[in-house]
Amino acid sequence: MPTFDLSNTPLRELNSALHALAKGANDTKFEVINPRGSHSVAVGIDSPVTVEVKGSVGYYCAGMNDGGTVTVRGSAGPGVAENMMSGTVVIEGDASQYAGATGNGGLLVIKGNAASRCGISMKGIDIVVHGNIGHMSAFMGQSGHLIVVGDAGDALGDSLYEAQLFVRGSVKSLGTDCIEKELRPEHIEKLTELLAKAGVSDVKPEEFKRYGSARKLYNFNIDNADAY
Repeated sequence: MPTFDLSNTPLRELNSALHALAKGANDTKFEVINPRGSHSVAVGIDSPVTVEVKGSVGYYCAGMNDGGTVTVRGSAGPGVAENMMSGTVVIEGDASQYAGATGNGGLLVIKGNAASRCGISMKGIDIVVHGNIGHMSAFMGQSGHLIVVGDAGDALGDSLYEAQLFVRGSVKSLGTDCIEKELRPEHIEKLTELLAKAGVSDVKPEEFKRYGSARKLYNFNIDNADAY
């Protein structure tokens, strides 16, 4: 297992090694020690590599991840797993703002809390937060699932498209065009699947409420023509 100590090794060497992996390579497990809040750790992964980061990271960790499994044994700064395409990213601590922003696929698990704008403009990513999330989360969320075991802040799902939101705790307020919807059997099934993948075993999917788009905002309405 290659180990990169970022206290004496440039970050560029780590990311270059991850990008240079050939198909069928034997060394597909990497360990990163002393990250010391470094930005852009393990960005641009495009192969099924496993990266364990022992410590907290700064901006954009695991951004653009496509197929890798990245575990951060600490907290993460803004934009973790931003624009992720596939794979899995696990943050064992807290995540700062816009975690999973514009994510197209894959699974992001935050075992602590997430700050504001979690899942902003999500485009297919699945996000599971064990704790709470901040305001304006899932703003303009297009597709995918945001599951919150704790509470949600103000303006949840503002300007939402077709992303599906599930919150077990309280929601301080719903954003424009976001409404509570029926929790049907197919949603229970999806919740069960994603909670299991995220290691959440002490709650029941039936305890969640489902939120989605009222579908009134993103269709042109002639009655509102003067407002455009």
